[in-house]
Amino acid sequence: MKIRILMSVMAAFAISIGTAHAQQAGDNMVNFGWMHIAPQDSSSPMTTSVNQQFLAPLVVPANFTSPGTGASVSNGDTAALVFTHFFTDNIAAQMVTGIPPTFQLTGHGVIAPPGIAGALSSIDIGAPNNNPIVGSVRQWSPAVVLQYYFGEAQSRLRPFLGVGVSYTFFTNIKLNPHFENELNQNFGSVLTTLSGRTGPTSVEASSSPSWEPVFNAGLSYAINKHWFASASVSYVPLKTTATIKIKAADGTVLSTSDANIKINPIVTYLSLGYRF
Repeated sequence: MKIRILMSVMAAFAISIGTAHAQQAGDNMVNFGWMHIAPQDSSSPMTTSVNQQFLAPLVVPANFTSPGTGASVSNGDTAALVFTHFFTDNIAAQMVTGIPPTFQLTGHGVIAPPGIAGALSSIDIGAPNNNPIVGSVRQWSPAVVLQYYFGEAQSRLRPFLGVGVSYTFFTNIKLNPHFENELNQNFGSVLTTLSGRTGPTSVEASSSPSWEPVFNAGLSYAINKHWFASASVSYVPLKTTATIKIKAADGTVLSTSDANIKINPIVTYLSLGYRF
């Protein structure tokens, strides 16, 4: 009788141990932690299009590319919040959000139109006082990732792989004031003079949004029944087009300069999670 009772207690204890560390069907987890974004970036040369409405093509060409120009992106850090739901013991879906990180954009090379205008104006976007040409830009990248967790639901340590999709867009773009002034004085003033317009020019910067895949791998460790630690690394093949427009006082776009930037960040994430 005593043996049966002892065996029953041991079996119940074993079950409770397994349950305490389970990540199983129906479970939800919320993780909060630190995210580091390390761009593996490259850039095409800046291509400029000039409004020809009041200009002769021999004075300023409609389109020109400035060899050797481009831009690079700084690293970023932020706090991230991740919600995970387990559909089965091994398959889960993850939603990634958090505080959008900020980045800086550094310019390289000289923008110089060919022809007569080139003799009148050029802008060294690689000059120290012009950099970073974008002092701050905020990146929003909400993502949904489908994951596969290896091992048994009761395992303390579970590696996982995931694939998903993210939508990235950029806000709060702040240009370097010196760079902005250079654009207005050295290029904007030339365009207004040649086009017969009056008044100061202004500069507007933007970056294109995009959908991109997310590739994810990591480890989850069960501390106890409810608390988990997690570490992961993700790769996002992210591309965007950075655009700088010079506008006349009446709002007419005088020129548009574009650079295609491959950011391709490697994202590391360390977090603490709660299961419920």
